[in-house]
This record gives sequence, structure tokens and C-alpha cells, in this order.
Amino acid sequence: MKIPPHYSSLVLAEEWFATGLPMLMYHKLGPKPRGVRIQGLYVSTGAFRRQLTELAAAGYRSCSLDEVAAGTVGSAKRILLSFDDGYVSNLELGLKPLQDSGLQAIVYILAGKLGGTNDWDVSWGEASAQLMDAAQIREWLAGGQAIGSHSMQHVRLAEIPLTEAREQIGASKKLLEDRFGVPIRHFCYPYGSWNPAIRDLVMEAGYSTACTVEKGVNTASTHHHELLRVMARTPSVQDVIARQWRRIGA
Repeated sequence: MKIPPHYSSLVLAEEWFATGLPMLMYHKLGPKPRGVRIQGLYVSTGAFRRQLTELAAAGYRSCSLDEVAAGTVGSAKRILLSFDDGYVSNLELGLKPLQDSGLQAIVYILAGKLGGTNDWDVSWGEASAQLMDAAQIREWLAGGQAIGSHSMQHVRLAEIPLTEAREQIGASKKLLEDRFGVPIRHFCYPYGSWNPAIRDLVMEAGYSTACTVEKGVNTASTHHHELLRVMARTPSVQDVIARQWRRIGA
């Protein structure tokens, strides 16, 4: 079984996805600004809609992370969709395609940066992008989608003192719950920076799951606080060619 380097089309990943529970990772939707350093953080609106449409057409249905934590996902075709950071483009360009496809996504919110920008990226040359403010997050929730915590300030948790990491993890949960009136049970490690001590702090804070940026499909043996994900990308020319060959059985 050939495992693709990222997710662009179901036809290239369906055999792999059948081995467990895939969790797709998105960041920003829409066209890439000129000169961006990490082009893979952008998925075009058309590609996003096509990805959702083909997943729904193939019989994939969303499951919640609460189901993952409870062990009630089952064996049917299920998928998790996630957005890191909470960009405005997730709402403006992503909500309608999600609703049209009948799928649900979770956005991992930076509790200390509501309505701000991705200054952690801009400081080393990435393009600035707007984060959702409180009203926009409420619109996202009203649209049937979910939120989790991505810490307070998008810091590398495994590289700061544990007392600071505990604050980043716990304070973000409380702030989001107080502001939006929903339980915050799910966490995402910023930069994928974690270790067993950080994982234990996340569990201590009361989160039911946490996801990494480590590639893979989740199985019954995957730790609920070490969930694997697959980066979603706009198809490249090589992806399109591979998809055509796969469809004709070559």
C-alpha cells in the first residue's frame, strides 16, 4: 500500500484511510499570497470543496472527537476534519462547503489572540492572516461546527517551563469556555510541540483528546492525546497525474 505524502484526493488515499480513522489537517483557505513561505498551509476554495464532496460521495461521515474519546466511533467510514489557529478564511470560505457536504470540522482556537493575526509566523516572514474574533467564532459554532483549544499564544510548549505550559493549556480552556459557553474538551499542540510531560499537563487540564502534526491514520491503539493527522493540500500536477493513473487502474 502506497501512503501519499499528504491528502489531496480520496482516490490516492482511500486504501490507507480504510485502515483506521483519518484526521485531516487544514490551516488557511483561499489563494496563496505572493511570496508565502509555507505554501502547504493554504488550500484553494475549489480544492477544499472538491475534497469534501468526494468524501461525502464515497460515504464518509464526520465523527466527533467526543466519540473518539468514548471509543464509540465504530467501523463505518468516518473522518475527522480539523483547522489549526482559527483563521477568518475557515469561516468565510469553509463553512458553506462543510454544510453543503454534511461534514463537520473542529477549529483549534488561540484563546489569547481572538481577532488578531498570525504574528508567530509573520515575525519570520510569513504573510499576515486574520484570525476569527468572538462574533465570528460564534457564527462558526451556530453553523454546526466545533472548537477546541490551541493554547493561549501559539508557543512551543515542549520548549518552555512546565509552569508556563500549564498556564497556556489550562487558561485557554477556561477562557474559551467562559467566552462561548461550550465545553472545551479537545486540544491541539501548537507546532506539534509536545512530549510526555506536556501530554500529561493536557490530560490534567481535563482535555479528552489532543492532536499532533505527526502523520498517520488513527487506530484503536492510538493514544487519545497523541492523535495523528494528515496534512490536506491543493493537488499538485503530480497528484493530478497519479489520480488519473489510479482511476484507469494503471
